[in-house]
Amino acid sequence: MGSKANKPPAKRPRRHHHCVYVVELADRVWNEARFRAANPEYRLGQPFVYVGMTGLDPDLRFDKHKAGIQANRFVFEYGLRLLPALYAVYNPMPYEAAREMEVELAIGLREAGYGVWQA
Repeated sequence: MGSKANKPPAKRPRRHHHCVYVVELADRVWNEARFRAANPEYRLGQPFVYVGMTGLDPDLRFDKHKAGIQANRFVFEYGLRLLPALYAVYNPMPYEAAREMEVELAIGLREAGYGVWQA
């Protein structure tokens, strides 16, 4: 009996679903000594941002930060909005690529004079 019911289900190719994201932070974050210490090359007038990575949609992840769920303190207290123009082109990607891109994106923004927090 060659029944299809006994066969294991065919594996679907894994879809990449990890994303990097950038959150604009309020200027008041500059009053935080830890944030200032992490950004000695900050250029006056550039934005303050948080760079992260997630397996969720960036909008949902931002909402969780603002709700205090697995939140970074700077995003919870100072997060204003997502800045998709700085990250959307990279998404989605595999987990390891997102881990690396989070660091590279933070470094690139810091080199451009941004105030950056990346956890």
